[in-house]
Parts: sequence; C-alpha cells; structure tokens
Amino acid sequence: MCVLDRGSKEAKMRGKKYSPEQIVAKLREAEVLLAQGMVLAEVCRQLEITDVTYYRWWKEYGGLRADQAKRLKELEQENSRLKKAV
Repeated sequence: MCVLDRGSKEAKMRGKKYSPEQIVAKLREAEVLLAQGMVLAEVCRQLEITDVTYYRWWKEYGGLRADQAKRLKELEQENSRLKKAV
C-alpha cells in the first residue's frame, strides 16, 4: 500500500516561490541571454521557468531594480491588509 505525503504533493503542485529580488535577478539574466541571441524558450529552460511566468514577471517587474521590486511587494501587502480592515 502506498501512502502519499500530502505536504510534498501540494508543494510540488504549487511550484517554487521566488522573492522579488530573485525575480528581478532572473529577469536581468534573461535580458543578457536574449541579448546574446538565445531564443526565449531556451532562456526560460535555462532559468527553470515557463514562458508564461517570464511574461508575467516582465509585465510586473520589468525595468525595476531589486529594491524597487521589494518595495512594490510590501506596498501590495499593506494595501491588501488595509482593504481587509475596511
């Protein structure tokens, strides 16, 4: 009989959680690789993300520095907390 560990199964399904600083770093790395002539599919494979994730990150964090991205996330969390309080 096989017993499944629900914690590990849910963690695998949810995927990795990256901090804003890590996201900005991956976007910068992708920018460099794309400038070197790599195709987006290969860049995403090397960064271990999907192309959908890349575009979502680029839309939200494109052009930001790591400290700006962190501040953005903090403000979003504060905004969410304030909305719940109202």
